Amino acid sequence: MTNHWTDMKNADVVMICGCNPAEQHPCGFKWVVKAKERGATIISVDPRFTRTSAVADIYAPLRSGTDIAFTGGLINYIIENERYHHEYVVNYTNAATLINEAYDFDDGYFTGYDQDGRRYDRSTWTYQTDEFGNIMEDRTLQDPRTVFQLMRQHYSRYTPEVVSEITGMPVDLFLRVADAYSSSGAPDRTGTWLYAIGTTQHTIGTQMIRSYAMIQLLLGNIGRPGGGVNALRGHANVQGATDMAVLYHILPGYLAQPLQSTHPTLADYLAVETPKTGWWANKPKYVISLLKAWYGDKATADNDFGYDWLPKRAKDYSHLPMFEDMHQGLIDGFVCLGQNPVVGGPNARIEREALARLRWMVVVDHWEHETAAFWKSENGANPADIDTEVFFLPAASNWEKAGSFANSGRWLQWKEKAADPLGDSHSDLAYVFQLGKRIKEHYADGDNPRDDGIRALYWDYDEVEHLEPDIRQVIKEVHGFTINGEFDIRTGTIVNNFTALAADGTTACGNWIYSGMLEPDPDNPDDLTVFHNKMENRTPDENLESDDVIGASLGYAWSWPVNRRILYNRASANPEGRPWGPRKAYMRWDAGEGMWVGPDIPDFGATKAPDTPGVAMQDEGSAALGFHSGTDPFIMHPDGRGHLFGALNEGPFPEHYEPLEAPINNLVSSVDFNPAAVIMPSLEDSIGSIDKYPIVISTYRLTEHHLTGVMTRNLPWLAALMPELFVEISPELAEEKGIETGDVVEVSSARGKVNARALVTQRFRPFRMGNRTVHQVGIPWHWGFQGVATGDIVNLLTPNVGDANTTIQESKAFLCDIAKVADAAEVAAQEV
Repeated sequence: MTNHWTDMKNADVVMICGCNPAEQHPCGFKWVVKAKERGATIISVDPRFTRTSAVADIYAPLRSGTDIAFTGGLINYIIENERYHHEYVVNYTNAATLINEAYDFDDGYFTGYDQDGRRYDRSTWTYQTDEFGNIMEDRTLQDPRTVFQLMRQHYSRYTPEVVSEITGMPVDLFLRVADAYSSSGAPDRTGTWLYAIGTTQHTIGTQMIRSYAMIQLLLGNIGRPGGGVNALRGHANVQGATDMAVLYHILPGYLAQPLQSTHPTLADYLAVETPKTGWWANKPKYVISLLKAWYGDKATADNDFGYDWLPKRAKDYSHLPMFEDMHQGLIDGFVCLGQNPVVGGPNARIEREALARLRWMVVVDHWEHETAAFWKSENGANPADIDTEVFFLPAASNWEKAGSFANSGRWLQWKEKAADPLGDSHSDLAYVFQLGKRIKEHYADGDNPRDDGIRALYWDYDEVEHLEPDIRQVIKEVHGFTINGEFDIRTGTIVNNFTALAADGTTACGNWIYSGMLEPDPDNPDDLTVFHNKMENRTPDENLESDDVIGASLGYAWSWPVNRRILYNRASANPEGRPWGPRKAYMRWDAGEGMWVGPDIPDFGATKAPDTPGVAMQDEGSAALGFHSGTDPFIMHPDGRGHLFGALNEGPFPEHYEPLEAPINNLVSSVDFNPAAVIMPSLEDSIGSIDKYPIVISTYRLTEHHLTGVMTRNLPWLAALMPELFVEISPELAEEKGIETGDVVEVSSARGKVNARALVTQRFRPFRMGNRTVHQVGIPWHWGFQGVATGDIVNLLTPNVGDANTTIQESKAFLCDIAKVADAAEVAAQEV
C-alpha cells in the first residue's frame, strides 16, 4: 500500500476492484464503512455481487480478465473530459516528458517485439534527452511525443461502447462509475483504489495494477490522504514475507537478486542496478551492509564483501517454472515451508505428479496437509510407484511464537508468544536456525571453494528455549548496527535508520527498509547495544474515528520506511509547498521553521525547501536536469516523477488482452492473448476452447476458510460453518442446464474436473456483450482430501500460465463447463 487501512476513512471515493474486503478483510473494511458514513461514494467493480457490493453505492459488474478495458476506458474518459488534476500531472508525473521518436504501437504490439522469444526489446521505450543527457519535455503537453499525448492516443480506442462490449458493463453504468470516480481529481478531493488477488491472478495482472496507478496519478491521488493504490494482502504477514524476500527474484528490501548473466561481480551489480539519481543511488550502502550482516568479518573490501558467495540466479525460479522443472525430474529435493501446493498450485495434477518425481521432500506445517500426504493410497496414489521420501516436521502456530506481522499498510506490529509449542513442534525460526547450524557443521572441515559461502555465513546467535536463536539479536541484525571492532551482533551499536548505513563495510543491516524500527532504550539511552522495539508501540491518535483526525497514528506500531504512513507525501502539497486544499491538508512547507510539517514523516529531507533546484547536466556523466528538486515527490525514480509511461515486460502502457482461455476475441486489436505471457510446456496440450468450454469461471475465497484450508478445515467448528465445496451459478445458466440449488454438478475444464454442490444465486448474472450472452460462475478453492471437511481440489481446473512480469497463475479467468451429476433429492436420500 502507498497509504494504510486507517487512511481509507479520508477518501471521498473508494474504488474496490479485484477484491472483496467486506468478506476477506472485515476488520480493515471498517475504515471503508467509516468513509461511507462521512459521505464517500463506494464503488464495487466485480463479476459477482459480493457482500462488499451490498455496502457499495454503485455496483458495476465486469467479466473477469477485462480490467484493462475498464481502466483504459476510465483513462480515456478522464483525459477527454479534462477531469485530471492538471497542476499535479504537469509537475509530478512524466506526462510532459518526450518519448523516443522510434517508439510506436500498432495493432496490439509495441515496438521491439520478438515473436520467437515472446519478449520485447525495450530500447525504444525511452525518454528523449539532449546532448548532456537532460530529459526533454513540453510542459504545455501539446507535443505529440509527450507521454500525455501518446497516452491520449493509445486509450482513445477505449470508448464507452468498446468498454461495454468487452467487459459486459452497460454503457450508462460505466459512465456513472467514470463520473463518480473522476470527481476525485478535484484539488480538494481524493479517491482510494483497493485491489487484491482478484487483480493479480491474471496473465495481465501486473499491467492491471499499473493502470490503477496511472489513474491515481492522473487524478492526483498519490501521496495524499484518502488516496493511494492499496493492495489488500491475503494473509497476516504477506507484506512482511515480500519485504524479507520470500519472492524468488529479490533480496531483502527489494534489492535485485544477482543474475549470472549481468551481475557476475559486485562492481557489475552496482553498475547495472544503481542509478545516478533517485533514492536508489544509495543502493551500494544497502547491498554492502546486507553482505556484512550475512558474512560478518569474512566480508571484506578485499573480497568484495563476500559477493562471490551470493548465489547468482540463472533462470526464473518462481512457482510455475520450479514445478515445471520438478515435473521434468530436474529437481531432487523440496522444502515445503508454510505452503500447500497440491491444493494451492495451478493445474494441480501437474503439481502432484511433480512431487512424485522428487528424491525427497520436507514439509513443515501444523497439520499433515495434502502436499505432505500426496503419496498415500487413500488419497488416490499408489505408494509403490512413488520414490519420494517425505519428512514431516510439526510447526508451532502463530500463537506459539513471538515475532512481528507486517500488515497491508506496511505497519510492523510485534506480538509476544501466548503459549509454548505443543509436543515436538517448533517455530519456523527454530527450524531454520537449527538447519543452518547443521549445514555449517557439515561443511566446516571441507576445502571446496564453492562451499566457502556456507563456512563464512555468520550464524553466531545465542540459542535460547525451544531451539530458537535469541530473536532480539535477529531483529537487531535486520534493523542494522555499526560494527565496533570485531564483528559481533552483541556489541554492535544500533544505527538510527537507513540513512546511517555505509558502503565501506562499517555497518551491517539485514533489510534496509526495516532500519528504524528500533531506538535507544529510554531507560539506558547511552548504551546503543540495547534497544526499544518500536513495533511494540500501541498509542494511536486520540479520537481516531473523528472526522477531524487524519489518523496517521505515528505512535502505533512502526511503519516502513522510517515510520512514514503515506508514501510520496511531498505530493500532498502543491509545488510551492501549500496544501492542495484545506479539506486535504497533510504536509506543508513552513518557511518560518525552514522545514516540512504535518502529521506524517516527510518523504524526503525534512528541510528541503520547495524551491530547491535540480542539478542540470553540464557534461557527460553528471546528475540530470530537475532530478530531485524540491518539487520531485517520487524519490525512488531517477527522474523524481510518477510514471504514466513506464516499462513492464509487455509494454509501457497497459493494453487489454484476453485471458488465455476467453469467450470472445480481442476487440481492441488482433492480438488476443498477452504476447509476453509465460505458458508452461505441460499446459500446451490442455488449453480449453469456447466450443467445448463455453462458461467463464473464477476462483475466490470465503470468510470461513483460510487459503488452502489447512488452518480451518482441521477445526470442526469452522469446518461446520462452511463444510462443502460449492459453485455459484446464475438463475439463467441454471435454467439452461437444468440445475437447482443443492444438486451435485461436475465442473470441468481442459485440465480436470471436480464435483461441487450447485448454489443458484442472483449474485452472478449473464453478461451481454454486443450480440452475445456470456455466462460466468464462481467457485471457492479451499478444499482438499485431508482434514475434517474435505472436497475436490479446485485447482485441478486452473491453467499453469503466468503473468509476463511475475508468472503468477491465471486463476481468476478461464473456461469451464458444468453438468448435473445428481439432484438434491437423490443426494439427501443417500445421506439419510
